[in-house]
Amino acid sequence: METSIAVFKGKGIRKTLHNNEWWFSIIDVIEALTGSERPRKYWSDLKKKLLEEGFEELSEKIGQLKLQSSDGKFYATDCANTETMFRIIQSVPSPKAEPFKRWLAKVGYERVQEIEDPELGTKRTRALYKAKGYSDDWIEKRIRGIAIREELTDEWKKREVKREREYAILTAEIAKAAFGVTPTEHKKIKGLKRENLRDHMTDLELIFSMLGEAATTEITRVDDAKGFQESRHAARKGGEVAGKARKDLEQKTRKRVVSRENYLTTPQGIKKIERK
Repeated sequence: METSIAVFKGKGIRKTLHNNEWWFSIIDVIEALTGSERPRKYWSDLKKKLLEEGFEELSEKIGQLKLQSSDGKFYATDCANTETMFRIIQSVPSPKAEPFKRWLAKVGYERVQEIEDPELGTKRTRALYKAKGYSDDWIEKRIRGIAIREELTDEWKKREVKREREYAILTAEIAKAAFGVTPTEHKKIKGLKRENLRDHMTDLELIFSMLGEAATTEITRVDDAKGFQESRHAARKGGEVAGKARKDLEQKTRKRVVSRENYLTTPQGIKKIERK
């Protein structure tokens, strides 16, 4: 399942792919529209109001999908697709309602376009990173890393690894062996919270991430790993391939690969990171 954060007027809206369309966190939308300090309470009250107004199919149209929280863990969260979100927004008295509807329609339509032409998704990703100030070289590595990651997750799916929690554990196994720290520890080193770790990696961190995941994909196939436990063993071995290469580089350069630098805290962004 692909998850990400879209931004409306400076507010992060978590979204996830479900049945080949975007589903949005209702709590995030409520917070963005109302500025409420208690968006969960607001949504609870609004749900009752919608049911009283005759929106009887509301429960059927809302999905409990797992989204990443600020603590880095995934929790079941009330989500809705574009059509249902429009109905909910109509009941929220906010001057931001109309521009949000336009934003929502645009995001939903872009997903339809990407299904018809997958290359559009890659182009939009490149354009987004470019607009944020990332260099072309860094963007190419990031895009390549996404492709390698997708190849690995596709392999896991074929081998009956499907639960989100299992994906997180396998990813942590690769990272721990590759970098000597888990993704959670890596984020702490960089001072990150809800941000995507890979969007704040240096060139070398991206390269070793790719090596660990590419090696894991190959080892998984060669070992013909089946199920979570065998895939976990393959993940550890794949991460060790990257870990050995990292240690060798660190020994020769006398510099640690895992860096505190990230796009948020570096004044000149990723460009300064690349020079380290």
